[in-house]
Amino acid sequence: MLFDALQNVLEKVQKPARYIGGELNSVTKDKEKVDVRYAFCFPDVYEIGMSHLGMKILYSLKNAREDTWCERVFAPADDMEALMRENDIPLYGLESLEPIRNFDMIGFTLQYEMCYTTVLNMLDLAGLPVRSSQRTALAPIVMAGGPCACNPEPMADFIDLFVLGEGEEVNLELIDLYKVAKQGNWTKQEYLRKAAQIQGVYVPSLYAVSYREDGTIAAVTPEEGATATVRKRIIADLDSVFFPESFVVPNIEVVHDRSMLEVLRGCIRGCRFCQAGFIYRPFREKRHTTLNKDGKNLTESSGYDEISLTSLSTSDYSELEPLLTEMIPWTSCENVGLSLPSLRIDNFSPELLEQIAKVRKSGLTFAPEAGTQRMRDVINKNITEDEVMQTCRTAFEGGYTSVKLYFMLGLPTETMDDVKGIADLAQQIVDLFYSLPERPKGKGVNVTISAACFVPKPFTPFEFEPQDTIEEFHRKQEYLKSCIRTKKINYKYHSGGTSMLEAVLARGDRRLCAVVEGAWKRGSRLDSWSEFYDPTRWDEAMAEQGLDYSFYANRRRDYDEISPWNHLDYGVSKQFLIRENKLAHADTTTPNCREKCAACGASGLYGEKEVLPPCRVTANS
Repeated sequence: MLFDALQNVLEKVQKPARYIGGELNSVTKDKEKVDVRYAFCFPDVYEIGMSHLGMKILYSLKNAREDTWCERVFAPADDMEALMRENDIPLYGLESLEPIRNFDMIGFTLQYEMCYTTVLNMLDLAGLPVRSSQRTALAPIVMAGGPCACNPEPMADFIDLFVLGEGEEVNLELIDLYKVAKQGNWTKQEYLRKAAQIQGVYVPSLYAVSYREDGTIAAVTPEEGATATVRKRIIADLDSVFFPESFVVPNIEVVHDRSMLEVLRGCIRGCRFCQAGFIYRPFREKRHTTLNKDGKNLTESSGYDEISLTSLSTSDYSELEPLLTEMIPWTSCENVGLSLPSLRIDNFSPELLEQIAKVRKSGLTFAPEAGTQRMRDVINKNITEDEVMQTCRTAFEGGYTSVKLYFMLGLPTETMDDVKGIADLAQQIVDLFYSLPERPKGKGVNVTISAACFVPKPFTPFEFEPQDTIEEFHRKQEYLKSCIRTKKINYKYHSGGTSMLEAVLARGDRRLCAVVEGAWKRGSRLDSWSEFYDPTRWDEAMAEQGLDYSFYANRRRDYDEISPWNHLDYGVSKQFLIRENKLAHADTTTPNCREKCAACGASGLYGEKEVLPPCRVTANS
């Protein structure tokens, strides 16, 4: 029945291949021979979700079990959604084309705060109540994970349980527990109570939140035997963890249309604005032999002609040179390109450039983040202006003529002199190019500066900081534009409006659940896309609940204030974050983890295991 209905609508939508499944390496099973059916939902369109490495890993992990069938589900674009609602077509899995409301478990990955209304919209399209309390049966269990789960409170009323940290092991444990619950005819609440005893599982309905008169949180109280603190999960040994031998190859071009190898997890740097750099700690690497083997498997099984070496800081990978030495011969022979994103300015050497030149001919991208040395010290970037200039000199003398630089506006303690410093630094890079006798002849230089709006995030030293108002962002954006004196510099910047909402949702409490639902009821979904985002829907939803953007985005938080995520443990202690915040206001840096351990607490995630600095399983250990 659903297949027939789909045939009638697919010819009316753009990119119908988004909705039909059947791709190379997708997994189909006999539903009568599995115990658990799992819908892996990515709350964005197909091209975005099919580019995500985490989804590829967990999809293959679950399907490697004979007792489980995991199917992919993406948010339909607006044309497809309209036809689905008009023709009573519920949200379905791509592998079976069957409604996901009949599945055992539904999992969402929360990669970005602006996807929250899309999660509600997908539940509604599935024919399910959006609120967890209204879904009383054992099936389906609705769960969520990903980076935004580090503060799940704005979604607490909609999700049955959250997975904190890395999901390879805990997902399988939840499936095992579900099988026991299914066979034992447990209630949903019995399952959730048992699940809450698994490390890394947070069940929000088992915690009561009370508030003070000023709107701050008074207490978060565990109930029904739940633990006072929920600690995230990590994978201690990346070499032994599951990694797919094949990826599903999309039917259409997607954003990252290539194989991806995860070379490491975590980051040694400690940039004070960077949530990923803290919530993915501790720092762990894969051996280069493991990565080379995985790269060959993916190339043979998928036919991709490009492999990306992904991480938060690929040039910090200690075995990068032997990895490239091992991979370049066979990738060159098979015409497979290698991509190295996330390069660091302070370890970009002529030797690394020589290796990159063998595999990559496009422009280079770096992230100074701030235009002045004082500001870079505030954010603990730990790079100097001399290193920036030397890196650009190395690139230009190596034949490059295009450099893209990422910056942020609105960082804590920022002044207009710091804003002007962004334009000044870009101008110095332009001047450097034309001063070099060994620059590429007959070519001009292009320097792109991309300036994002700073968003304070949980589990960072800047979680206490106020965000600039929209008016302050606009003023700084226009001032930076006025400081650029040459067409050799291309300037791009992001909207302050979505950044403010991102800040509200990133540090928000459970009262925002009603705001998210109110915005969705007014038509919000796919809010990360500018053509769909409408701030008036959010304004009305906030006003309806008597809440104020500035309370969440624009005020400084006291160190002793109870945060909405205070009962969640990502391994980085609050004492460490406070200490780093104070150092930021003193314009003082902290060495990276390879130079000196900063005692952030992440090594405690290994339990009793003795760990060598910087909290990593080394290639020789």
